Amino acid sequence: MIHAVEANADGLIGPTHSYAGLSPGNLASSLNRGEASKPRAAVLQGLDKMKTLADLGLPQFVLPPHERPNIPFLRTLGFTGSDAQVLERAWKDAPSFAAAACSASPMWAANAATVTPSADAADGRVHFTPANLLTNLHRSLEHQQTKRALDALFPDADRFAVHDALPSVAHLADEGAANHVRLCADHGARGVNLLVWGREAFESWDGPYPARQTREASQAVGRRHSASGVVLAQQSKAAIAGGTFHNDVVCVGALETLFFHDLAFEDTAGTQDAIRRAAEGLFDPIFVEVSSADLPLADAISSYLFNSMLIQIPGEDRLTLICPTETRDNPRSHAVAQSLATSNGPIGQVRYVDVRQSMRNGGGPACLRLRVVLNEAELAAANPAMRLTDALHAELSAWADRWYRDELRPADLADPALLDESRGALDALTKILNLGGGFYPFQRI
Repeated sequence: MIHAVEANADGLIGPTHSYAGLSPGNLASSLNRGEASKPRAAVLQGLDKMKTLADLGLPQFVLPPHERPNIPFLRTLGFTGSDAQVLERAWKDAPSFAAAACSASPMWAANAATVTPSADAADGRVHFTPANLLTNLHRSLEHQQTKRALDALFPDADRFAVHDALPSVAHLADEGAANHVRLCADHGARGVNLLVWGREAFESWDGPYPARQTREASQAVGRRHSASGVVLAQQSKAAIAGGTFHNDVVCVGALETLFFHDLAFEDTAGTQDAIRRAAEGLFDPIFVEVSSADLPLADAISSYLFNSMLIQIPGEDRLTLICPTETRDNPRSHAVAQSLATSNGPIGQVRYVDVRQSMRNGGGPACLRLRVVLNEAELAAANPAMRLTDALHAELSAWADRWYRDELRPADLADPALLDESRGALDALTKILNLGGGFYPFQRI
């Protein structure tokens, strides 16, 4: 067995980070709609979270923010003139489209792609399929630039296969790794890939919130990656109705352990049986289930206990749960977290990180990262300029202090000066991360 580690690639929060409330079903996003955001605090919180993981000994990479406002998108809608005029006219005549064009949602890298490690792929390469994210307009604009970022981070085609997104049709709605959990005995060993879906492609959906992932999209990703150990599981309809827009709001896993809420799956017993069958001869799965009696669904969502990062710190036998401070601040979720740490179970400790700006927009620590299992050769083949070091953390922190606004209200997104500031930030970032010329659309004009 080849030694491998689980790396994290976090989305760097962009200069247009705001509370626009663009995602139905994301309760935190809707609750804080229209309030002032703090872009500089947001990006610094994200960077500090990345450094926490890097300091624990886990490889940590940075995914660059996308160009926002997305002027090319607005031009496809018929807006003309200078870039500043396009932005002004869009906000005047089509404000909902203008808001979508300004969203900093690519920060949530758990939706960037679904990843199959080389140990599970028939051709021995690491496979990535960027998520088409078509359920929400603002997110459907991401996948092409996401592919460019993944190509920049993983440029060696002999070791990495970065696919295009699935066709952008409702039948193949795909939300990426937020609905994927990989279980295994060791990161370098063959594993089980749990792909969770919310509805079938031709199903008539009448829930209060959209079911964002189709079964057929999950199947297609598994096929194109030639992934072994695929288990398909249906997300609980009750959970979706309660506001769990992605399965990672109620479920997280690492190595042999699946940690989940009792409303995570439509058929919990069937899902466990399917995982056991797929893991037979490889490892014995460990299921850690939290009951609704101990943690009502509403508390699970508001505290984001399950949208934490479940990791193995090098040199430690038991897993560590990296939670947002909101988990600690909620008495019920804090009690569950403490009971995990004091038990003899697979989760040995709980740590807390402050990502409050992301949380207020509906994304916790797990939303901000894409997990990528890499062996030593693959790790060496990744773009070293995008790997977080103490020096890069310091440089990016200074970059954020230079370019990001302290406060931003949704109305400020119409300010042409913000467009110039954002492009200045991205121009500087292109050089810092060695992304090459023409990485962003505005650089190719």
